[in-house]
Amino acid sequence: MTEMQKLYLLVPLAPLAGALIAGLFGWLIGRTASHVVTILGVAVSLVASVLIFQDVAQGNVFNGSVYTWLTSGDTRFEIGFLIDKLTVTMMMVVTFVSLMVHIYTIGYMHDDPGYTRFFSYISLFTFSMLMLVMANNFLQLFFGWEAVGLVSYLLIGFWYTRPTAIYANLKAFLVNRVGDFGFLLGIGMVLAYFGTLDYAAVFARAPELAGITIQLIGGQEWQLLTVICILLFIGAMGKSAQFPLHVWLPDSMEGPTPISALIHAATMVTAGIFMVARMSPMFELSETALSFVMVIGAITALFMGFLGIIQNDIKRVVAYSTLSQLGYMTVALGASAYSVAIFHLMTHAFFKALLFLAAGSVIIGMHHNQDIRHMGGLRKYMPITWITSLIGSLALIGTPFLSGFYSKDSIIEAVGLSHLPGSGFAYFAVVAGVFVTAFYSFRMYFLVFHGKERFDTHGGHGHDDAHGHGGTPHESPWVVTLPLIMLAIPSVIIGYIAIEPMLFGEYFKGALHISEQHPAMEELAHEFHGAAAMAMHALTTLPFWLALSGVALSWFFYMKRPDIPEMIKNRFSLVYTILDRKYGFDDFNDWFFAGGARKVGTGFFRFGDVAVIDGFFVNGAARMVALFSRITREWQSGYIYHYAFAMIIGVLIFVTWFVRA
Repeated sequence: MTEMQKLYLLVPLAPLAGALIAGLFGWLIGRTASHVVTILGVAVSLVASVLIFQDVAQGNVFNGSVYTWLTSGDTRFEIGFLIDKLTVTMMMVVTFVSLMVHIYTIGYMHDDPGYTRFFSYISLFTFSMLMLVMANNFLQLFFGWEAVGLVSYLLIGFWYTRPTAIYANLKAFLVNRVGDFGFLLGIGMVLAYFGTLDYAAVFARAPELAGITIQLIGGQEWQLLTVICILLFIGAMGKSAQFPLHVWLPDSMEGPTPISALIHAATMVTAGIFMVARMSPMFELSETALSFVMVIGAITALFMGFLGIIQNDIKRVVAYSTLSQLGYMTVALGASAYSVAIFHLMTHAFFKALLFLAAGSVIIGMHHNQDIRHMGGLRKYMPITWITSLIGSLALIGTPFLSGFYSKDSIIEAVGLSHLPGSGFAYFAVVAGVFVTAFYSFRMYFLVFHGKERFDTHGGHGHDDAHGHGGTPHESPWVVTLPLIMLAIPSVIIGYIAIEPMLFGEYFKGALHISEQHPAMEELAHEFHGAAAMAMHALTTLPFWLALSGVALSWFFYMKRPDIPEMIKNRFSLVYTILDRKYGFDDFNDWFFAGGARKVGTGFFRFGDVAVIDGFFVNGAARMVALFSRITREWQSGYIYHYAFAMIIGVLIFVTWFVRA
């Protein structure tokens, strides 16, 4: 094994070692040693990722097996790594954001009795995500896929004494099982038709199988690759919270804030985006699958944004913005702009982690009050949190020169150049989403940091921690503010630096595949004349003015005329109710799936358990024995002449039978 291959192993194994030490021996080594060992593990992983990035930048791509897990016939199931530009980009984003979250956790979870357990979980979560992105085959991809789902279940329900947390983590687990079922079917079809689970072998054979059709329900002919790609994408719909499997993500806010940042910024929800980008050689062969991906992303981008407008919990506003931005990434995937989707994934990871951690800092400063209606004027009490939140919000709405602008604007342009069915609707959705995002982001910003103070200094209102205390708001300790500053830096500059190589250079050459039939990225390259020129030109475009009008309208509504939103709410109460009920998805799921499952279960219990098993077999057998006993009891009279008569009759029957024989 070469030195570089040892480094590949170190990246996922360092966080795993930290997780095991803190998880198994945290009670023995104590709180400080637990956070030191887990932070050290992720820091080692980040340094190794940077060294690997430098090696890959010199053209050293690796694709090989680490060991064979099992062999079945001619099929080998292996654990292996694929190290290319796409992988190292994800590795650096995951490890950097995870390191910031680990440091932040020292301050945020300071008083929590489950301190060492939490550090163990977040390190295990980092290991799972790294195994997913480094995989070179579908088996390992599925292992990482399920592992992030399992650890997210543990983290969302971290405060397991709360019924809401248990409901949220069960909901996340079950909704993801729906997506994972489709994902597993897709992997099964890959193995059945390609005879291997290795990426390189599957991608090489994909064009051969592009013309094959299979029969599904009702004898309908479907292109094989369309079916496989849609099934794989159903897995992505669960993990990356796309409509209609998005319902778990807002409820996952029940977990502590650091895990909200980790799940929603760099790890679990981006797994689906990464997977589709990795599968680009397959998706490019099916326009039906690409249209499906684009339309689902467009619905998520626009309609989840609307829900952010009426949220009052600071973390839920940011959660709905995550849903909307994941929709943008998915739309880019559908437009064959895979590099743009990964670019937005990267920029979004920084500014969304920043916004979540800033929200957590506000929650600490407000003594665990999460309701933005009970805040206001925090700018003077929490200056670092204020300025970093402003940077995160400006990046999120696509302000020119900030990182979010470059990736978001590129998505809008790429979708506008796409000619696939559904691209018209997708273009409308992503453009309209710009206004919606700006409106709800700055609604939260103005209500939290500006205007009159609406908080009560005598007690907390919120529920993010068991410890709510009264008092004046205060800036958070350095272990909280340092990660905010570290995340604010890439939120400002990374887009400007990375746009040219990642989108129009040869950065992703060999890692992503775009067919000649989908020239959106090629056309986009003709219009690109440098990062500065792009930002200057944006000042004259519709998205910029939509974002500006969204900010202006939220300022007018919530700073100047706070009576107007209340009036609109009363006037359009039906619309408000629809948004408040989240379009009825939760109600429908509770009534149809949860309620239906309970009714089916009750039916099986009453018919299967009570009537058949207990009634027929158990009680029926007892009744048969009782009946037989009752009949035989009649023969036991106690008179000797009855028994003698029975014996004579018996002998007579026996002799008659014997003589006949």
